[in-house]
Amino acid sequence: MCRSAANSRDGRRETAFADFFWPRRARRSGMEIHMTQYLIILLTGLIFSACGFYMYIYFFSLGYGFSIAAIGAVMLILFRSSVTWGTGLQCLLFIIYGIRLGGYLLIRELKSPAYKKVLSPELQRSKQMGMVPKVSIWISCALLYTLEVSPVFFRLLNGDGTSAAVVAGLIIMVLGICLEMAADLQKTAAKKKNPYRFVDSGLYRIVRCPNYLGELLLWLGVLISGFGSLHGIVQWGAAILGFILIVYIMFSGARRLEIRQDRNYAEDPEYRKYVKTVPILIPFIPLYSVRKYTFLVA
Repeated sequence: MCRSAANSRDGRRETAFADFFWPRRARRSGMEIHMTQYLIILLTGLIFSACGFYMYIYFFSLGYGFSIAAIGAVMLILFRSSVTWGTGLQCLLFIIYGIRLGGYLLIRELKSPAYKKVLSPELQRSKQMGMVPKVSIWISCALLYTLEVSPVFFRLLNGDGTSAAVVAGLIIMVLGICLEMAADLQKTAAKKKNPYRFVDSGLYRIVRCPNYLGELLLWLGVLISGFGSLHGIVQWGAAILGFILIVYIMFSGARRLEIRQDRNYAEDPEYRKYVKTVPILIPFIPLYSVRKYTFLVA
């Protein structure tokens, strides 16, 4: 009897340990199936970001947008039997967001003389980059994209329905997408009037990178939508890591833009006044420059 009690305690301890890393209900139908589903969305990201082999920045620009759209569509197919109206809308927002972003970047590249000038040195740098760095960036980006969507992926995987967290997340996601879209449209309109002047109208009066702010709101909404469904260190770790990485990337992008604009407009007194009075990314937070933070790779 003592031996039986000890075995029972050991079994409970092993179960608790397994639950800590991966929830019980996500183990019931077999880890192999779940790993296959994850590998499918990872493969989707790899396929749709492979355009970066032509020019490496496509890994995290055109490839980013189209990968998120494709992953959203693939998740709808993979989990078609367990999709609820909330998770279905989230996947649909991924598709809309990704196609809009990828399309916007593609049109800007084709039609904007100023942006073509920016891309020219990047193309030369890409031609000089070896295959190993390109493959490393390619795989890293695809992994990042799966981490970003992981709160929705795990909710579908766990078989959870639409909760208050999903509704709140959806509202924030829509707000972020609309903000990013409006910022891009305003920037396009301003650049048509004067391609060689910085943009300081509309949303750009509130923050200097409103499109990046919209991006942060989108993924904050995705993270919030996972509350109540994420279980175990694997699921929580993936979701939080994905959000931390996108925050880092957005601030790095803001630093890169700041450096480029300083180079282009440093002699303009209006620009100097603008950067001293308008926060760079977060509204109402007096952070006006991130240039000195060299840990933000630009």
